[in-house]
Amino acid sequence: MRLSSFFLPTLKETPAEAQIVSHRLMLRAGMIKQTAAGIYAWLPLGLRVLRRIETIVREEHNRFGFQELLMPTIQSADLWRESGRYDGYGKEMLRIKDRHERDLLYGPTNEEMITDIFRTHVKSYRQLPLTLYHIQWKFRDEIRPRFGVMRGREFLMKDAYSFDVDYLDARATYNRFFVCYLSTFRRMGLTPIPVRAETGPIGGDLSHEFHILADTGESELFVDRRLLDLDLTGRAFADDDEIGAFVKEVTDIYAAADEMHRADQCPVPPDDLVTRRGIEVGHIFHFGAKYSQPMGARITDPEGHEREVQMGSYGIGVSRLVGGIIEASHDDAGIVWPGSVAPFQVGVINLKAGDAACDAAAGDFYAKLRAAGVETLYDDTDERAGAKFATMDLIGLPWQVTVGPRGVKAGTVEVKDRASGEREELSIDAALAKLTAA
Repeated sequence: MRLSSFFLPTLKETPAEAQIVSHRLMLRAGMIKQTAAGIYAWLPLGLRVLRRIETIVREEHNRFGFQELLMPTIQSADLWRESGRYDGYGKEMLRIKDRHERDLLYGPTNEEMITDIFRTHVKSYRQLPLTLYHIQWKFRDEIRPRFGVMRGREFLMKDAYSFDVDYLDARATYNRFFVCYLSTFRRMGLTPIPVRAETGPIGGDLSHEFHILADTGESELFVDRRLLDLDLTGRAFADDDEIGAFVKEVTDIYAAADEMHRADQCPVPPDDLVTRRGIEVGHIFHFGAKYSQPMGARITDPEGHEREVQMGSYGIGVSRLVGGIIEASHDDAGIVWPGSVAPFQVGVINLKAGDAACDAAAGDFYAKLRAAGVETLYDDTDERAGAKFATMDLIGLPWQVTVGPRGVKAGTVEVKDRASGEREELSIDAALAKLTAA
C-alpha cells in the first residue's frame, strides 16, 4: 500500500480526552475516531490490527475443534425473561422496542440466545460435547466509558459456549479452553497470566481470568516467575488427559490478582515472586445449569434419563486486545507492534520522493516485497525526512527500510528493527532476504 493513497489521519498533538497510552497512541496513529462516548469508528490502520487479532483467535479456536457461528446483535427480551436476567441486568443493557412495540435489546452477551439455539436442535448426549463460538459486536452502556477501546460501550468480543453431559466432561472442555487461550495470546506476542477468579453467586471452582503484563494495567499481579517463561511452542497433546495434566501443572504455579492475593499465605519465596501490573483480556467460566435449567435445555443421557446440560462460557475482548497490546508494547516514540498483529510488516521510506533514482529504487524494493507476500506500507509522500521517520515510529511497524540518495549509489538500504531500534546497512538482496524470512 502506498502511503500517498492510504487513509492515515495521524495527529501531532494528543487529544485532551485521552488519559492512557493506548488511547493516545490509537488516536494519534489514526487508528480510530470517537463518534460518541465510548463508541469508535475503526479506521483502516486500526481495522487491519483488529482483523489480525480476530484471525488468530479464530484459527486457534478452530484448531481445538470449536465451531463458529454468528448470532445477531439484536435479541428478544423474552429470552432474557426466561433466564431471569432481563430485569436484573441493570442500565448497562440497551433496551429498545420495534415498531410493533416488542421488547428487544442490543446484546451485551449471548448466553440466552445460544441456549435457545441449543435446546431447539440438540436432544441427545450423542450430540455432545458441543462448543460454539462467534466474534460479534456487543454493547454495554457503561456509566463512565473511558480509556478508549479498553473500556468502551461498543466492543468486539469473542464469546464461546460449551455444552456437556456432566461435570467431568465440562471440566475437560474448560481445560481445552485454558490451553487454547494460552496459545492464542502467545501467538500475539503476549505473556498471558491465568489467575483464579471469583465465581460470585454461581459458585463452583472453575473460573480463570487471563491477564497480559503491562505497566499501566488496572490489576496488580503476584506471580511465581516460572509462569512468565511458560511457552506452548511446539507443544502437542494426545488427548484430554494430557491437557488436564498440563492445566494442573500450570495452575499449581502461584499467580493471583490483588483481590485474591494473601501475602501471609503466599507459598512463593519473596525472591521468586514477581509483582507486575496486568490487563484482563480473557475470562473462562463454568456455570453448570444456570441457563439450561430455567430455559429447559435438556438432553437424554446414556441411561435414558433427561438432564440439564452443563454449560460454560469463554470470552476474549478482541477490540480490547488492540489497546492492551499497545499498553504492553510501546515506547516514547509510539507503538511497537508484535509481528503477528502488525497492520503491515514493513514500512519503506523514500527519503527523496520525486528524485528519479530514489523513486525507482524504493518502488522496485516495495514491489519485490509485495511479490514475496510481505505486507508493506510504502511512504512515497513528499514529507520531510523527520516527519516520515516520526510517522513510521508512531504506527509501530516491525521493520523500517530507508531508501536514500547515498544508499541508492551504493546499492544499499538501511533496515531498522522497530522493537530494538537496531539499524544496519544491507545490500538490496540481503535486505530482501532478511525481511522475507522475518
